[in-house]
Amino acid sequence: MRIGHGYDVHRLVEGRKLILGGVDVPFEKGLLGHSDADVLAHAVADALLGAAAMGDIGHLFPDTDERFAGADSLKLLAEVTARLNAAGYRVGNVDATVLCQRPKLAPHIEKMRENLAAACAVDVAKMSVKATTEEGLGFTGTGEGIAAHAVCLIEEI
Repeated sequence: MRIGHGYDVHRLVEGRKLILGGVDVPFEKGLLGHSDADVLAHAVADALLGAAAMGDIGHLFPDTDERFAGADSLKLLAEVTARLNAAGYRVGNVDATVLCQRPKLAPHIEKMRENLAAACAVDVAKMSVKATTEEGLGFTGTGEGIAAHAVCLIEEI
């Protein structure tokens, strides 16, 4: 067994969709990034890659490569999972937390879990997603951005 941790953050801006865990969350702002800027999917991908000592998503899917402009981060996560499987690992479980003052994410959590579990080829029972505010503190608390942390366990196949 191996354990990994992932973290991602993106700035909130007008004129972009807010995509979290593959869910288009209704909000007046979205996350700025080269891909769809899904911080949750990115944190999960980095946790998995870290557990396998396979680098990070910035290395695999660089923002200098136009092939990934506007990319669906769930597809990138599925590619990470395929690479993990090819290296002899499978996802054991994932526990992720989104740091977001607004909007409230509770109505969307189950769909995020389902989307991420499908991309990681695991049962939804192995995918935990939580959301928290930061009581108005820091860049997430003031609404400047959204961050996500993820930890995972991977196992040899």
